[in-house]
Amino acid sequence: MLISTKGRYALRVMVDLAEHREEGYIPLKAVAQRQDISEKYLEAIIKLLVRAGLLSGLRGKGGGYKLTKDPAQYTVGDILRLTEDSLAPVACLGPGAAPCAKAAECRTRSLWQGLDKVIRDYLDSVTVADLMASGGAGNDYVI
Repeated sequence: MLISTKGRYALRVMVDLAEHREEGYIPLKAVAQRQDISEKYLEAIIKLLVRAGLLSGLRGKGGGYKLTKDPAQYTVGDILRLTEDSLAPVACLGPGAAPCAKAAECRTRSLWQGLDKVIRDYLDSVTVADLMASGGAGNDYVI
């Protein structure tokens, strides 16, 4: 499993908006500047987060984006499942994977299933609020 730039940036956006949620709607430009991420690239990520209901947007003067829920209600797993094709450690466990012809005799399948469960459980146990608490505000962290 390798988390893409899209997934890492989505987490950074969510933490940034959570850290600045008292300011109301935050312009995309402000997030892009604070996080040192291309505004154009962030537009695609934000669109995905809005479509999934994680963020709400407001157009016009005073507009921008904000969280729709408390930061503690967003898990890292929920965010990464939106941005990644799969979080599975091997292709045969990925969403929509074709049944493996060797599954019945595969000596490593239970290993990969166990690892997949550990990954899912861990990512679902960490929230945006946890990420906020793990470091200072700003763009001085790496995910």
